[in-house]
Amino acid sequence: MILTLLIGLVFTAIAVALIAQSVIAARLRAAETLGQIGHYGFSGTTDLESSHGLRRLFNDIAGGIGTIVVERLHLFNEELLRKQLIQAGMYRTSPRMLMGYQVLGVLALPALWIWFAIAAGTSTAFTIFGFLTAALIGWVGPTFVVRQRADARLYKIDYDMPELIDLLVVTVEGGLSLNASLQLASERIKGPLGEELRIAVQEQRMGLSQLQALENFQNRCSTPAVRSFVRAMIQGERLGVSVGQILRSLALEMRKRRRAAAEERAQKAPIKILFPLVFMIFPAMFVVILGPAVVSIFDTLKT
Repeated sequence: MILTLLIGLVFTAIAVALIAQSVIAARLRAAETLGQIGHYGFSGTTDLESSHGLRRLFNDIAGGIGTIVVERLHLFNEELLRKQLIQAGMYRTSPRMLMGYQVLGVLALPALWIWFAIAAGTSTAFTIFGFLTAALIGWVGPTFVVRQRADARLYKIDYDMPELIDLLVVTVEGGLSLNASLQLASERIKGPLGEELRIAVQEQRMGLSQLQALENFQNRCSTPAVRSFVRAMIQGERLGVSVGQILRSLALEMRKRRRAAAEERAQKAPIKILFPLVFMIFPAMFVVILGPAVVSIFDTLKT
């Protein structure tokens, strides 16, 4: 009886979501596009692709739920979530959409767990524990994924900055302006750093000055290497110092910083290896080496 009721509630929720999606989807997409233009300078990334099918349906439902939560309940810090999404490179995901996925996770995962618990006939205590764990995972999971992607993306950008500086040194000393060098670098460099450079170039084409585009680049990716690069470019522009000389000095500094980071990771490696060595490898070695001796000792004592 309870299982039938749950299935009926799920189908009712799907029907309501489909009706809401058909009514408010167009308005939500228009508002989201305008919001992206206001915050990012353009709609989405440079490689725009419209989502279709089931993913688009879930995005619209999550966006509608997130809008209700923000406007009615005021439970989230929308600016903080937007900053994390920008750092993760998820420009097509709005903060309200992420909030909607959190709410959907809190509702869907516990419902699935209850269905599984009823079907498997688990105990009441284990069912309650699983219900609370599923609700926690549904609430924390989306933001945790975004933070992990943001950290990995920022690390990749910081790691690739010396290559960008080397390319800028070669092109600037070859006679190109800094603007033309950045445009050339945005076409040659792949990955997250290339995406951010293409965004900066696009912002300059839309009317922003070079310094403003670089400052926006720093705000989106506030890593030590990016901050050093942007500050050096701003100081060179304002003080009239040769850009090529600044870039060459900056390239040497970033190479030293990357070497120091590699040495730091190498020094941390023995400590990280210690725990699996003690708790996983040593016990297996002791069993293999001392096991036959222990068996022989017991056999001898018995006789």
